[in-house]
Amino acid sequence: QVQLVESGGGLVQAGDSLRLSCAASGRTFNSYAMAWFRQAPGKEREFIAAAIAWSGVNTYYADSVKGRFTISRDNAENTVYLQMNGLQPEDTAVYYCAAKPGVWRTEVTRYNYWGQGTQVTVSS
Repeated sequence: QVQLVESGGGLVQAGDSLRLSCAASGRTFNSYAMAWFRQAPGKEREFIAAAIAWSGVNTYYADSVKGRFTISRDNAENTVYLQMNGLQPEDTAVYYCAAKPGVWRTEVTRYNYWGQGTQVTVSS
């Protein structure tokens, strides 16, 4: 069982940065692929970024955030981060942390564990 708690969301202006954190419980954190998703009002939840199990070096990004967002993980602290730079109004959404055993995936249905979400609002 893995429990995930996100933090770090807020209201910012276009061009600003935020760092989201996701604290995970469970002794097998470093065997899980970790990912960030987001869901804007009226839209489906979408994949943003993933960091594979064990390594924080191998990461993957959706095209919409590539070059602006960075995912990282600290297995010693059981925490995954999402550094978001150059935020734009279209980045406004609830951001979710997710975990699954083994290989990362982009599909929502592939993830076993979810946090409660943290709101990010970007004003123009």
